[in-house]
Amino acid sequence: MTSNDIKNLLETVKNGNTSVEDALDTLKNLPFEDIGFAKIDHHRELRTGYPEVIYCAGKTTDQIIQIIERMNQLQHNILATRVAPEVFEKIAPFFPNAEYNAAARTVIIRKQDVGISESYISVITAGTADIPVAEEAAVTAEIFGNKVVRTFDVGVAGIHRLFHNIEVIRNAKVIIAVAGMEGALPSVLGGLVSKPIIAVPTSVGYGASFNGLSALLTMLNSCAAGISVVNIDNGFGAGYLASMINKL
Repeated sequence: MTSNDIKNLLETVKNGNTSVEDALDTLKNLPFEDIGFAKIDHHRELRTGYPEVIYCAGKTTDQIIQIIERMNQLQHNILATRVAPEVFEKIAPFFPNAEYNAAARTVIIRKQDVGISESYISVITAGTADIPVAEEAAVTAEIFGNKVVRTFDVGVAGIHRLFHNIEVIRNAKVIIAVAGMEGALPSVLGGLVSKPIIAVPTSVGYGASFNGLSALLTMLNSCAAGISVVNIDNGFGAGYLASMINKL
């Protein structure tokens, strides 16, 4: 659909020949923008309530810059994930208002205040080494308009640390539990709280952890109910899902 097609559609609505509902249904199916190496889905937010997000790993710096430039013209806020520090140094001069979170390796360009939810998401890590993945989850949830409360380094190796923070965790609407090694934290939380838990295995651990596979299997095989599991190191997926739950 071209810009002229959109103009004609709006004209039919204005003349009463098309209902607003039918026009919105048409707009929801608008095509993507093809820039050769990428097809940018500008209308994802219209269809799903959440905008396109840029996954930067594997893309060249020039490709990332071009994608951000196109999205910057049509999207309210922009989130880019897995941005290495050296990549951000190269793209920063093009986008002076870009915010970089070194721990999460995310870039945010804020153009609109999306508001903050009254209920909050609790983001918890078993260890300090799990913080980068947890930060990716937290930043993702925050750019989508959620309040996030972080609680780091409360794993089962010193479980008294978890109990010390249990009330703030219990009062969240949804919990993101991030853990490597054997990945036991979500199972422990599952027996202590009444809220849904999104478990995130990380690739933190010694040899037999198999780069997060051990934690992933532990979480998938948990006997505690109310736990869902995303992929290894997928903080973005956890933050996205938590946002959907928090806004129900």
